[in-house]
Amino acid sequence: MDARTVTIPHLGRVEGHGGIFVKIVGDKVHEVNMDIYEGSRYYEALLKGKHFLEVQGIITRVCAICSANHTVAALTALEKALGIEPPDRIHRLRGLLLLGATIESHALHVFALALPDFLGFDSVLGMAAKFPAEVAFALKLKQLGNRIQELIGGRAVHPVNTLVGGFGKLPSKAELAKVRAELLATLDPLMATVSLVKTLDVPEWGQQPTVYVALRPYDRSFFRFRGVAICTSKGEEYPLEQYRDVIREFTVEHSHAKHSALASGETYMVGSLARLKLWGDRLVGRAKEAFDTLFPKGHVDNILTNNWAQLVELVHCIERGVEVCDLLLDMPEAKSELVDYEVRAGRGVGAIEVPRGTLFHEYEIDDDGRVVMANVITPTAQNLANTERDLRSAVEFLIRRDGKKADPAKLRTSLEMIARAYDPCISCSVHVVRTDE
Repeated sequence: MDARTVTIPHLGRVEGHGGIFVKIVGDKVHEVNMDIYEGSRYYEALLKGKHFLEVQGIITRVCAICSANHTVAALTALEKALGIEPPDRIHRLRGLLLLGATIESHALHVFALALPDFLGFDSVLGMAAKFPAEVAFALKLKQLGNRIQELIGGRAVHPVNTLVGGFGKLPSKAELAKVRAELLATLDPLMATVSLVKTLDVPEWGQQPTVYVALRPYDRSFFRFRGVAICTSKGEEYPLEQYRDVIREFTVEHSHAKHSALASGETYMVGSLARLKLWGDRLVGRAKEAFDTLFPKGHVDNILTNNWAQLVELVHCIERGVEVCDLLLDMPEAKSELVDYEVRAGRGVGAIEVPRGTLFHEYEIDDDGRVVMANVITPTAQNLANTERDLRSAVEFLIRRDGKKADPAKLRTSLEMIARAYDPCISCSVHVVRTDE
């Protein structure tokens, strides 16, 4: 039988370096690889032996886009190991920091990485010629996310003001009030983008039933970064500390990133679409309006709609940012806030929802505060096996529809759209360590 391949040596408009390889024999798909060839970070091995106070300064540098996310996940795990329970002000400030990170990340992905595909442009530069106002707004939105991270974390990338037990310096009420006003001013133009996106068609070849995983929020609201349990769309719920029993990591030869599956062997998806599936009924305000506009028939099992799910979350993050600013403005002004603690041996799991899905950090420290074990499972590593499944499904759909006449260029574009819809962060995911026995 005739064999042919579809190869994408470099996947554009994603964070990091990867490619796609598909082998088709006759009308059957024989092989699908999401090739992740970026160099491994080795960060879990690197952290062993380090003092726990060095951890966040190292792990935050895994990625510039995800630096605040790794920082908060690491601090959460370390504080659990040390028996620290941060007060509300610290939780709220960390929440605002992560809202800034999500606003920055989602704005970049939705406008600059995903929308060009749906509007027929090769890049955001081409898109800017026809949609200059929308692209200019996206840049302002991303800058706002950076400013929030700078205000809370001390700088826009790789925060330095975040400490075990709290913060070195707290923002003033005047600074918080300014951020609140900037957030509020973005709502109307953001809803205008929702109206634009509503007019776009979503290809059906991205549709396939999927198992979704997300953390149960700590309250009855939608998308809180802190979670109290691991939940699946099959109705299962597990304690955070049992994440290793729920999620099984494994290696594949074509990737420097680990893949993941549930204990049942099923692949699954984490991220915005998963959170909408599990907790979308909790949306309120303009975010609920955005969801009803973009998902008029409710949640759709089509990975391409993860782009629209991120847009819904953008609206939610803006509204939630205003709420958090109000909560902080109601508190007495202070210069800093740190919880006193004693160094002790312990183990802690930090699990938080970040732009691309659920992020796990686990650390064990000894009596001297040295790290004896570190484990990190990133959203992209959890999504890779499901990504390959969706790539295979898309190719099979297009072959059934178009037969051998399927245009290789269209196949490549379709595969790129599937992969980009997951918004992969390749730099975070590459931490495979291979040893020779």
